[in-house]
Amino acid sequence: MDVEGGIYRNPVKKESWRTILTLAYQSLGVVYGDLSTSPLYVYKSTFAEDIHHSETNEEIFGVLSFVFWTLTLVPLLKYVFIVLRADDNGEGGTFALYSLLCRHAKVGFLPNGQVADEALSTYKKEMPYDSKMGSRVRLLLEKHKVLQSILLVLALLGACMVIGDGVLTPAISVFSAVSGLELSMSRRQHEYAVVPIACIILVGLFALQHYGTHRVAYLFAPIVVTWLLCISLIGVYNIFRWNPHVYQALSPYHMYKFLRKTQRGGWMSLGGILLCITGSEAMFADLGHFSQLSIKLAFTFVVYPSLILAYMGQAAYLSKHHVIQTGYHIGFYVSVPEVLRWPVLGIAILAAVVGSQSIITGTFSIIRQCSALGCFPRVRIVHTSDKINGQIYIPEINWILMLLCLAVTVGFRDTKRMGNASGLAVITVMLVTTCLMSLVIVLCWHKNVLFAICFIFFFGTIEALYFSASLIKFLEGAWVPIVLSFAFMLVMYIWHYGTIKKYEFDLQNKVSMKWLLSLGPGLGIVRVPGIGLIHAEVATGIPAMFSHFVTNLPAFHQVLVFVCIKSVPVPYVRPEERFLVGRIGPKEFRLYRCIVRYGYLDIHKDDLEFEKELTYSIAEFIRSGQQSSLSMDEYEKDEKLTVIGTPTADSFHCVEENAADVPGTSGSCNELSVNSSPVVTRRKQVRFLLPESPEMDAAAREELQELMEAREAGMAFILGHSYVRAKSGSSFLKRIAIDVGYDFLRRNCRGPASALNIPHTSTLEVGMIYYV
Repeated sequence: MDVEGGIYRNPVKKESWRTILTLAYQSLGVVYGDLSTSPLYVYKSTFAEDIHHSETNEEIFGVLSFVFWTLTLVPLLKYVFIVLRADDNGEGGTFALYSLLCRHAKVGFLPNGQVADEALSTYKKEMPYDSKMGSRVRLLLEKHKVLQSILLVLALLGACMVIGDGVLTPAISVFSAVSGLELSMSRRQHEYAVVPIACIILVGLFALQHYGTHRVAYLFAPIVVTWLLCISLIGVYNIFRWNPHVYQALSPYHMYKFLRKTQRGGWMSLGGILLCITGSEAMFADLGHFSQLSIKLAFTFVVYPSLILAYMGQAAYLSKHHVIQTGYHIGFYVSVPEVLRWPVLGIAILAAVVGSQSIITGTFSIIRQCSALGCFPRVRIVHTSDKINGQIYIPEINWILMLLCLAVTVGFRDTKRMGNASGLAVITVMLVTTCLMSLVIVLCWHKNVLFAICFIFFFGTIEALYFSASLIKFLEGAWVPIVLSFAFMLVMYIWHYGTIKKYEFDLQNKVSMKWLLSLGPGLGIVRVPGIGLIHAEVATGIPAMFSHFVTNLPAFHQVLVFVCIKSVPVPYVRPEERFLVGRIGPKEFRLYRCIVRYGYLDIHKDDLEFEKELTYSIAEFIRSGQQSSLSMDEYEKDEKLTVIGTPTADSFHCVEENAADVPGTSGSCNELSVNSSPVVTRRKQVRFLLPESPEMDAAAREELQELMEAREAGMAFILGHSYVRAKSGSSFLKRIAIDVGYDFLRRNCRGPASALNIPHTSTLEVGMIYYV
């Protein structure tokens, strides 16, 4: 199904096995790049300092047993069989879970929600609860604002840790891949050579982001498949060559023996073992690009067995090479036959780049979702592909990630501390997913509360054990994701807090309909040709910004449209459900309300396309016979608006005719030419032709004719340029958050006109100070 220039997959639609297998193959390059490169650094991070294996092989077999059961319980059991089913209309990730919860309980943070939004086809209807306990959980969340804030902080924490992972994963993956050079040089030479090479690769990786992943994505799957085949064959060779009985280590009894012997050191080493599941969250986060079945098949039958063979092969090799193994020479490459080390090194570097690319793209995606839902400052989002919706590029974030990634690589210079940092970020995201999933089980799936308790107890206990082992290494690198997540969460929370306060100010100070309808020629109000689009945050009423505008400039356009562009907690809004249109006051006032709804993954149209669709929607509203005006009382209480679908071809037509050269003005279908002489615009005159319809009455035809004349005269965008200040008497923290934090973010992020793709030549900004 085509949606806004991209394609998303309807989870209900049946797909052929050929399509499923193709998607499974493609998912190997996009989803599993990070997870498949974990054998490069797991054993090296685990045996770094905390434990040292002896001649009995108990430590080696214990680590292998932990790796096997961790891969089996977390990625396979938790994600493949349970979490992947919690998709949001085919989309996955932390915000997808939060979006589901917001729709099944009134815990959302989007301030301008409407009853009409629940009629969206992608807005899953709430089913009756199967138990009284489920209803009690929902009422408890809806009643207490503190619980709603905790839920929001959890979602933001998960998003911030994903961003932190976008810094740490490229660093550890590329550094570990390049560290294969250590076997051909001394340790000092290794330190001086590997870090610059890794930095050069990282700079090149981030510098190429603006070209888009789709240009080289066809290479991703073959690279990862080659890498998985490579580590599988090397694992099988090492198993039969060195220790065919290594399979005995898969028994969970070896985990008990490992912890009994190593005690505190073994517990601390779990932070290294944890790295074997880095990238597991990508199976859920990238669900929207593929399908549940394709991701399950790829992991269960390709990725999972390849990783198990790789880890078993390394353990078999290490079990027969005790003397030369130290913390420095225990990496992946020592188990590779010497004749294959250089080819494997090249494949490993390519696989590390692919895995890094996936997590960088995922970071862009999560920031895009946060920005759409009002939890991140406005940034420039560049869509690098007109066919794949998820392929985006955010310049500001890209360079920030690059600088942070280089700082981590140069500052740490070893896999151990990078692993400590990456492990904490990974396990925190998984803990957040576990907590949100337990609520989804009760509120969205309507299962028994005991099932949710068992889920959070079983998987939460496993992840809490790994979390504690990672957190104890705070001074050895684990502080990095904490600092990064704190910084990003501070930005997100301050921006969200300021946005909510600004919206509340708009809601409390909106102008009554009586004031607007009382304006007329007697008060000096002049109606000028054209269409005026008043952008407002509120979905009802008249924003205070407009009264400020009319007070200082007593004139507005002959057709006035109050436009509210809002996000709804669904990934996509179908084009036929995009617009809600209504009339304000009597017909002769030519005042309309238009609410434009976008999902958190929708692509916003450019200005010309947006103007055309908006005009068409109003014209279709007039033509369809929805002529009744809302009274002032009705309009204030409820938004009785009409959903306008995609206009039919015979609604009305746009005809372009070349016109004479006229001074540059704003309008549709313009072609600008700049010469040394004064600027002259050759504009294509736009004419809209009414269809010959005997069913259309004279009043509707007259109104439609006036709309089209106004459209030909030009369209102006009127936006508010707000300065938010904390009102007198506010607390110290509030003054810091609003006057310092929010004001700094507002001045240094993209403006509303830039975020909405509005041309500067057609924009009027009204400055106002908001005391919140």
